[in-house]
Amino acid sequence: MTTPTTPTSPLTTEPEDLLAAIGRSWRWPLGFGIVTVLAGIIMLSWPEETVRVVAIIIGLQLLVAGVVRFVTAFTHERSSGSRALYVLLSLLSVLAGVLVLRHQLQTIGLLTLIVGAYWLLAGIVTLFVAIGDRGLPGRGFAIFFGLLGVVAGVLVLAYPVQSAIALARLLGLWLILLGLFEVGMAFVLRSAGRRRIPAAR
Repeated sequence: MTTPTTPTSPLTTEPEDLLAAIGRSWRWPLGFGIVTVLAGIIMLSWPEETVRVVAIIIGLQLLVAGVVRFVTAFTHERSSGSRALYVLLSLLSVLAGVLVLRHQLQTIGLLTLIVGAYWLLAGIVTLFVAIGDRGLPGRGFAIFFGLLGVVAGVLVLAYPVQSAIALARLLGLWLILLGLFEVGMAFVLRSAGRRRIPAAR
């Protein structure tokens, strides 16, 4: 005699499983990539940006990045170590965004310091996880982008810009590159998901 199994109620789903179900969709990086590209285009399109305008755009982008990174940290069967690093990266992104928005009327030097430090740390974490996780979808893209983030962070910290216009152009270019990378990763994840479905049948 077999004991009937009762279906698991959605209310009893673990928070980690819920986040994994939400963040597994390839639409997360796609939406984030589109928003990031638009932010970069807006920043490059305004001829006379102020420090406040630049701070608001980059601050909001960092906040959105933190939310997306946190949700997607629980996807793709990540190891506990890489998951913890991505959660830490998401918290650093939110912290950087709050600092930039809170001090939006401060000097260009402070803004470049916060953004440069975040780029450097994000690049190191992305590179470390991509090298260690051989099963990561789009691993080659992640390694390349991690290296690019490290280079961008070092350049910003080593050679800080002296005007809001130059800073806006630099950040705008970076946001466009970041957005295009996220869009590319979205299609990589979509393709990987389609390959897993026939294999599971």
